[in-house]
Order: sequence, then C-alpha cells, then structure tokens
Amino acid sequence: MFLSAAVRSAVSHTARQVRGLHRSAVRSGAGGIFVHRDTQDNNPETPFEFTEENKKRIQVILSMYPEGHKQAATIPVLDLAQRQHGWLPLTAMNKVAEVLGVAPMRVYEVATFYTMFQRQPVGKYFIQVCTTTPCMLCNSDSILEAIQNKLGIKVGETTADKMFTLIEVECLGACVNAPMVQINDNYYEDLTPKDIENIIDELKAGRVPAPGPRSGRFSCEPSGGLTSLTGPPTGPGFGVRPDL
Repeated sequence: MFLSAAVRSAVSHTARQVRGLHRSAVRSGAGGIFVHRDTQDNNPETPFEFTEENKKRIQVILSMYPEGHKQAATIPVLDLAQRQHGWLPLTAMNKVAEVLGVAPMRVYEVATFYTMFQRQPVGKYFIQVCTTTPCMLCNSDSILEAIQNKLGIKVGETTADKMFTLIEVECLGACVNAPMVQINDNYYEDLTPKDIENIIDELKAGRVPAPGPRSGRFSCEPSGGLTSLTGPPTGPGFGVRPDL
C-alpha cells in the first residue's frame, strides 16, 4: 500500500513528536567517546601515580586472586585509580595496565564498557539522575528540572566551579524508592524537587546529607506502611492448629 505525501508527512511529524517526549541519557559530558582524543587535561603527559597508601591497597586486592590471574583485578584497581584522581585519564589507565602486567588495551576495553568509569573530568559531586520508566512515572523529570534550575547547568555539563556534574542514567536498581538520584556513592530516594534542592544546599555548604529515603520510611517497605509481618512470630508453634 502506498501512502500519499501528505500522510507520510503527518506520520513522520507524529513520530518526531513521540520521540521528543523523552530522550536517551546523555553521557558525552562524563563518559565521552570510546576513542581517546588528547586534550589539555588528558594526554600521555598527564601526571598520575598511585599514592603509597593505594599501592598497599592494590597488593591486598591482588592477593585475592590466584597466581597468573592479575587481570581479574582490573575493575577494582581501576576503581581505586578513579577514586584517587576523581576520574580516569589515559595515564591512570596505563598505570593500571602496568600494575596488572597486561596490555593497555585490556584496561581500555573495561573502562570504555562500564559506565561507572569516567574518562573525562567530572565535578566533586557527580549527580546521576535515573529517568528510566519507574522513576519517570514517579515524576523524575521534576527532579531533573529542579537540579538544572538550581545549578544552572544542563545534562552532561559541569558547573563553572567544578563542584557538580549532572547526567541522566538508566535504572539504578532502586525502583521502589523512585524518584531517586545517585550522588557519588550515595543514593537519595523518594525525592521531591524541594528535597533535591536541600541536598544540593547541604553539599554546597560542605556537608554530606544522610543517604536513603526522604519520605520517612526506613528502606523500601511499602510507602503506605506495612500490611503484613507487623509483629514478631508467636513462637515455634506459629501457624500450627492448637487442636492437632
């Protein structure tokens, strides 16, 4: 069946409108492209060396793996490098390869695959906003908008003072506590726009807010309160008919 030009135009316009409702997460401001490009901050001359304390930690990490299997420690050693430097320049990845005794490409493969590794500079506070379906249905867009308005940056950008970087991410596994964000290692859940504004104010003041739900619930129990298991079992005979 052939469609007229007018119908094709209408269908195309509708498709563009639907796709425009929500776009995929933007990672160009943090993860970057897969291929390395030298920059002023990230080139073969960028200084990087593990601290003496982290060198000891590396030895502890390597001791957990069988002889001849140092490469299995790539992720924890990369994570250690990133925690020390804040992100992973080329020289940090090369140093990890040297420590593990593998070709640098083996380390690059891991660092470019896992989104937990940042190969471009990020702010002191790395804000990851989940906008996957459960969070979106709980109005994560309002949280994203509040952060952008509060910090004056868009997704994929870093504030001028290098304090905050903002990105969108896929599911962070705290769907029952939606909407939520991850800031560095901490989860902040059951958020309202006011909650995230208060969290940012605390971080600006040099304080790290307590992670977890903001709704008053302890963890991920039903938001309306427990409907079962509201008290301890009665004892070993719990659930047994007394007349048997």
